[in-house]
Amino acid sequence: MAPCAQMGSGCLSRGLLLLCVLLGHEFCHVGATAEGFGQEARTSPPVPVYNITDELVEEIYTNLTHRCWESFVQVMQNVTGAQLCEWKVISRPYSSLQKCLEDWADSLKYSYPNALAESYIFQSHHRYFQNCSAGSQAYFDPPEDVLLAMIIAPICLIPFLVTLVIWRSKDGKAQP
Repeated sequence: MAPCAQMGSGCLSRGLLLLCVLLGHEFCHVGATAEGFGQEARTSPPVPVYNITDELVEEIYTNLTHRCWESFVQVMQNVTGAQLCEWKVISRPYSSLQKCLEDWADSLKYSYPNALAESYIFQSHHRYFQNCSAGSQAYFDPPEDVLLAMIIAPICLIPFLVTLVIWRSKDGKAQP
């Protein structure tokens, strides 16, 4: 693999920049200065330094996340309407979408969660999973007498346990 090359205008081409991002930052050192290179035969000349603007990183992230979304949509086309609310069926594509969004943000040193990633997650819920909660059972509070018993039982148990501990500790005999 070759180090990043400088283009005629002094800017890195978008495709080459994307390649550098995909391969890691070993070849394109963002914001680093190339100092300390001697003219000895065993050292290489300094590599040009490129400043990647926040707008360019955002544009790259936008393009990459759109590919994540397209991949998710393609996988979800194979899921039938009856299977959309079954977690066993949709967990893998949904998790893959989330992982894709997060991994690209990490590789670009872009904050995550971010508004763009959240918009794709919300879009997936709106497009595929909006009717899933309608069929599930709604949970209600228990009747008041059961609720009162569940609250008072631990409150009454605490003084009893404290009294038991104090009574056992006043025994006067050394415990082994």
